[in-house]
Amino acid sequence: MAHTARRMFELLEPICLVTYLADECNEELAALGHRTYWDGYFASRAAPLGRVPAQVVHAAFYSFADGEAARHIPSAWEKIPPEASVAARERGSTASLRRILGDELADSPGLVRAADLTTKAATSAPTEGRVMYAGLRTLPVPSDPVARLWHSANMLREHRGDGHVAALVGARIGGTEAHVLSALAQGIHPPESFGRIHHLPKKRLAAVMDGLRGRGLVDADGRFTDAGRETTQRIEALTDELAAAPYDALSSAKLDELVAELEPVTATLVAAGSQ
Repeated sequence: MAHTARRMFELLEPICLVTYLADECNEELAALGHRTYWDGYFASRAAPLGRVPAQVVHAAFYSFADGEAARHIPSAWEKIPPEASVAARERGSTASLRRILGDELADSPGLVRAADLTTKAATSAPTEGRVMYAGLRTLPVPSDPVARLWHSANMLREHRGDGHVAALVGARIGGTEAHVLSALAQGIHPPESFGRIHHLPKKRLAAVMDGLRGRGLVDADGRFTDAGRETTQRIEALTDELAAAPYDALSSAKLDELVAELEPVTATLVAAGSQ
């Protein structure tokens, strides 16, 4: 099932990426009054948790540096109800998918079937220990097939993310450290140039790199050691294992059917860069 979870991640991630890469979601959030991309990001992603303080959002998101959540939460909700941000996120993401996929694919029986099977998996896993996933499970499942596919893919993405956080915590890898290891796994060097962390103070980044060197995970040149590469691979393997539970709800035949129906959707999104 870990292999299944990895394959499903590969198929579903391009569906989720429209939320972050395409224009429609940002435009919907800006129309509500969110001043910046990050205001909309934090407000709409964290909204299913309720009006929790920044410290809770920081803990749930895990990978952001200290203070980043507090720059947007709770101020992003002061004039815009969380429910409005959730709805805008769904509208924008659905519009992006429809534009990229085109009417023929977006309205196809195969997409409807993919949405149904993805929703079955996404609504079947235990919520214990899955904060972000549990929050999304409280939201209504959309009736429109394209919106339903996006919503269910997003639930599975956050379910996987919750498990990834658990794997990182178990390996004693902090959020910024995780970005460094991810950058190296993607072949980015120096890892401090990675887009998710390059804006952080140089002193902070230097301390993170020194910590990873002290643990023998990166070398003097800021590249993977064997131990660092093995640690990253172990975290990814555990993430796959922890992400497998939703797919227990589908028989082997239905999993094969889901893969077959998702493949043309994913291929179209990948070709467009999900934007």
